[in-house]
Amino acid sequence: MRAGMLAGCGALVLAGCASMPDNGGLESVEASQRPDSQVRVFALPPKDNVGPSSIVEGFLEALTSDDPSYTMARKYLTPNAAKNWEPERQTVVLDEGPSTRPTGRPNSGNDGRSYELTGHQVATVDQQQAYQPRGGSYQGDLHLTQVNTSKGKQWRIDVLPEGVVLGESDFQRIYSSVSKYYYAVDSTSGGEAGQRRMVADPVFVRQWTDPLTETVKELLQGPTRWLNPVVRTAFPTHAGLRKGTDSLAPDDANKLTVPLNEAGSRAGQAKCKEMAAQLLFSLRDLSSSSVNEVELKRSDGRFMCAMTEDGADALAAPRSTGRVPDQYFLDAKGRLVRMPGKSRSDKSPEQVPGPLGEGEQVLRSVAVSRDQERAAGVSNDGRSLYVASLISGASLGDPVARSHAKAEKNGFTTPSWDGNGDLWAADRDPKHRRLLMFGQGQADKVQKVRVEGLGDDATIETVKASADGARIALRVAEKDTTSLWIGRVERRPDANGDTEVSVTELRRAAPQMEEVTAVSWAGDSRLVVVGREPGGLQQMQYVSSDGSTPTGQALPGLTRVSEIAASDNDELPLLAHSDDGIVRLPSGAAWQSVLKDGTAPIYPG
Repeated sequence: MRAGMLAGCGALVLAGCASMPDNGGLESVEASQRPDSQVRVFALPPKDNVGPSSIVEGFLEALTSDDPSYTMARKYLTPNAAKNWEPERQTVVLDEGPSTRPTGRPNSGNDGRSYELTGHQVATVDQQQAYQPRGGSYQGDLHLTQVNTSKGKQWRIDVLPEGVVLGESDFQRIYSSVSKYYYAVDSTSGGEAGQRRMVADPVFVRQWTDPLTETVKELLQGPTRWLNPVVRTAFPTHAGLRKGTDSLAPDDANKLTVPLNEAGSRAGQAKCKEMAAQLLFSLRDLSSSSVNEVELKRSDGRFMCAMTEDGADALAAPRSTGRVPDQYFLDAKGRLVRMPGKSRSDKSPEQVPGPLGEGEQVLRSVAVSRDQERAAGVSNDGRSLYVASLISGASLGDPVARSHAKAEKNGFTTPSWDGNGDLWAADRDPKHRRLLMFGQGQADKVQKVRVEGLGDDATIETVKASADGARIALRVAEKDTTSLWIGRVERRPDANGDTEVSVTELRRAAPQMEEVTAVSWAGDSRLVVVGREPGGLQQMQYVSSDGSTPTGQALPGLTRVSEIAASDNDELPLLAHSDDGIVRLPSGAAWQSVLKDGTAPIYPG
């Protein structure tokens, strides 16, 4: 049946088939209005003896096809332009397909034609396949000339914009997001302290090329520029697939054999195991992959090493302690309570042991360490930050930090623990705004963290450290907007030999929202965000750490959500604080009430 759908409009292999005048106003190419992401789209070659507008239209349509090498698109170009065009250099993503207009600009002494491409830019994907949200207007130029062919003179494009220009719906149909994995590094110890903690590096690959092989190739090419300063790869420099290896596929036992070139073959056994673990982590979330074992071979075909998924999990630092994380929140008296992560919805919460659960200090927000052995809590007036053990009989002690904010709302944010055991919190005192990190949660290891690119009038309202310790999500209020940013966490030795921590290269996540209310990490490269678009109502959605929005992951609405929490374990329900108190969303179910008078829902982290 699907083959039958691809007939009409000159075999109707492309949707839209919009006509375009040679002069006049803007005409939008409608290739972006194609809802079925499973329909493969094939381009048609240029027709003979058609005008320049038809060539422009055909070329833009060919860019939306599933041709991995753009063979048909190149037929719309002059021989020299086809030779020099590099579609992989970048992909420009517009909210809709590009609009075109003949410009009538003077050309260089020949009977050429010029066209302008315009649209509202959403993002770019660079040569490393890394996604970067972009706003504002897009404008590109096309020029056509007539060339001699066996069918006589024909119009062809000789000047065109860099890379590829697509509408957002076509981009989502053609590309899929995958996460490459690298090892977090701690530069203060030569890169060894954090070597076993994996960091996700999301990139986009074309769905119809060979996603498994493309993901392996992207992994071998190394981390993206943004992530590179805080990660390392176990693969040797210039490592790649053995020459002639065009495609990879697992065998009947789901084992993937990866033959490496000479550079990749130089690794010893320990490095080889790390390389295999990177491959397994990177292929784990690929929908088309069923790989559960990887075998690496040298360039001469000899065996290097092999590793199973269990081996990779044992080698890399676990995302958690292995214990299913509990669900935590504060009861009506400001005490820390918890429920087992997979408990029934009718189970009552219980107080945690230790001073924060016993009510020694009334709290307004809290964070539990990822090993679930300690908790950090902010006093009800927002001015004191405590760290205490979750053990009966433990003492509360003095605050690890105090805020001098006059208004309670300007005290400490909800704290957050990263995967290294370090504690983060921001002080919103207007006279002394600061982001603080407490090494291993200790008061004597506190430092003020420089946030590169943060405006003087910006206030950090929420701090969420990632499990890998290499990234941090910041909800920032500035002027009339509250937006979400992802920063890279860099740790470098200073002149005294101490560690200087900074947050660098902030990049926007959920750029479509002008008012972000709440955020939580929901895995290695995904966050769940509550917010509102301009003129819209509050909504809840998943976003990727690179700023892209995964498709097909809609969440049911909830009334006035002020807090949200997700676990790294995607089998556990979302938690939220709304008008209905503490509620949770199990997979495949509706929101369920947990505690009417509860606040501050969290998972460890």
